Amino acid sequence: MPRHLPRPTVQPAPRTSARDRPTLLLTGGSGVLGRALIEELAADFDLLCLVRNRPLGDPRVRELRGDLLAPRLGLSRLAWHELALEVDVVLHSAAETNWRMRPADIERTNIHGTEVVLDLAARADAPLYLVSTAFVASTPSEEDARRFPGAAAYLASKTRAEQLVREADLPGAIMRPSVVMGDSSTGRIAGQQGLTKTIGSMVLGQVPVLPGAPDARVDMVPQDYVTRAIGDLVRGGVGSGEFWLTAGKEAPRLSEIADTCAEFAVRRGLPAPQRPRLIPVEAVHRLLLPMLEGTALPEATRRRFQHYAELLLVFQRELPFDTSLGRPHCGTRLSHADIRAALVRNLESWADERPALLTRHRTARTVATPTEVAS
Repeated sequence: MPRHLPRPTVQPAPRTSARDRPTLLLTGGSGVLGRALIEELAADFDLLCLVRNRPLGDPRVRELRGDLLAPRLGLSRLAWHELALEVDVVLHSAAETNWRMRPADIERTNIHGTEVVLDLAARADAPLYLVSTAFVASTPSEEDARRFPGAAAYLASKTRAEQLVREADLPGAIMRPSVVMGDSSTGRIAGQQGLTKTIGSMVLGQVPVLPGAPDARVDMVPQDYVTRAIGDLVRGGVGSGEFWLTAGKEAPRLSEIADTCAEFAVRRGLPAPQRPRLIPVEAVHRLLLPMLEGTALPEATRRRFQHYAELLLVFQRELPFDTSLGRPHCGTRLSHADIRAALVRNLESWADERPALLTRHRTARTVATPTEVAS
């Protein structure tokens, strides 16, 4: 295990004036959260970002060409040794989050990748900070795992990655964000996430049904709140603990999200959208998914419904998470009003990037609104 690996015996060379900040190795820098982490950490660390195929092209970071799945990141033994001498902090944010990938590939990336960075952190005698997910608290049922193998593999792999970090007994922390929204001020996010696609489709009235009770909560946190908390933990040198970067009891309810999307559509001059019919989660396997499989719905529509069902079965909760936000060295606590305002800004950003799409829908005929199922 990484705790037993030998430390380098050669001392690193003295830093030059241009490199007098600690060196932080960031994995996943090209991802949605990774790009926001660069923004948060660039002023305090000499950032060394692991890249494989997609150069970052960011003058604030140095790029390290490597493969998270290869032994020693694909580096030679000498380069691996020199890297261990240089690195002061490891922040492991890379993960396979595409649930359409084969479950074995998801598990390989998220588990083996964690083993490799643990190896490096142990050799570098550096703290390791793992970005996990709050939804390790959710255990899929056997039926969920059968119908949604990608989501089940993702949750299982993140649970195993956390276990590896605990067993390694290195300094650092495990950080568990929930659903990451766009920035709380601008609404922007690097890449279209499942949440963005879902709320956009709700604005356009393209989501006739959703699994969940109206009072079910969807825990979501703006990306700047998440990255500030991670930055505070790393800058503060927090050496142990597990931190929930979540909205907690302030998380909005599913019915409130639907109402916010409908109100936004009307303000933007769109037809009043078809409100999603909320069906009990227990009816999803009994009614909704068999209906999708046995009807002549267009394939794109069927895939979209399947995607929403998968997202919400994993992400919604009847009981709120605990939250660590607002505790020492862990960012700022969110209020319900903060999340509601951030959701609106996310919708504004989504709409501003799609003027042609909204123009087409403004001229579309308003459709009848179905009756929601009572809670």
